[in-house]
Amino acid sequence: MRPALEALWRLDVTLASVLATGTDRMVSRIRLAWWREALVRLDREAAPPEPVLQGIAAHLLPDGISGAELAGMEEAWAVLLSDTVLTAENLSRYGGARGGRLFRLSARLLGDPDFPVEPSGKLWALVDLARHSAGPEERKSAFEAAEPEVKMRWPRPLRPLGMLDVLARRDLERDSNIWERQGSPARMLLMLRHRLTGT
Repeated sequence: MRPALEALWRLDVTLASVLATGTDRMVSRIRLAWWREALVRLDREAAPPEPVLQGIAAHLLPDGISGAELAGMEEAWAVLLSDTVLTAENLSRYGGARGGRLFRLSARLLGDPDFPVEPSGKLWALVDLARHSAGPEERKSAFEAAEPEVKMRWPRPLRPLGMLDVLARRDLERDSNIWERQGSPARMLLMLRHRLTGT
């Protein structure tokens, strides 16, 4: 499943880069709309010569994940381009449309579609947004909107997703102005423990 998972998460990185590299909100909205339409077209047309779309066509469509399902991820990033202040409701929509969808589709690929991964995906997306936000207000709002669910024991096939969940929870326990370095020994140890125990 590695190529399929890589294609899925590469799409998330690509959509994120639309905002990260954009300097004009309107241009970023147009670019996101292009991605949404291109993903929907994959359900009825061959992929154009674009690496991300070709990867999706080769590895995700054959596994039953449609372009329309993937197009729903665009909604998350569109929320962040709103001209209004981000509300708790908007951040909740962002977390669900991005992280919830990513985790749900990943769980399908990993063979356990019924495990309740969406709340963890939403948590991860909000913490990830806080980690990567340049504006202190957006960072603070995303951090405060991230509410962890009750801890659960993750089945072995889904523990790669569980690792992201435990790291997001660890970040929530710390000061959002002093982020722990990704890849630090403490974080690696936490992931290893989760890989072995599922908790």
